[in-house]
Amino acid sequence: MKKLYYSIGEVNKITGIEPHVIRYWETIFPQLKPSKNRSGKRVFTQNDIKTILEIKDLVKNKGYSTSGAKKMLDEKNSTVNSEPINAELERDLKEVKLFLERMLEQL
Repeated sequence: MKKLYYSIGEVNKITGIEPHVIRYWETIFPQLKPSKNRSGKRVFTQNDIKTILEIKDLVKNKGYSTSGAKKMLDEKNSTVNSEPINAELERDLKEVKLFLERMLEQL
């Protein structure tokens, strides 16, 4: 069974990324913002671990600098986040077009 939260040591074992590197990445990547528990220790979710593995792939395997990896993640997130907006915008524009065509017919 998967856990809801993981300590930084557990994340280190899962990802192979040292805790000091994870803490450094937190300062660079806005996508990586683990919560803190009552004692102030970082707790990571499955989504945080997925993000760390994405960063690791970009930096360690594909040779991106941290700024290049940040740019790639920013672009990925903006594309993912904009798809529903684009679909909604397209529907709205079709409605406006239909409305304007009907208005034109009445002239």
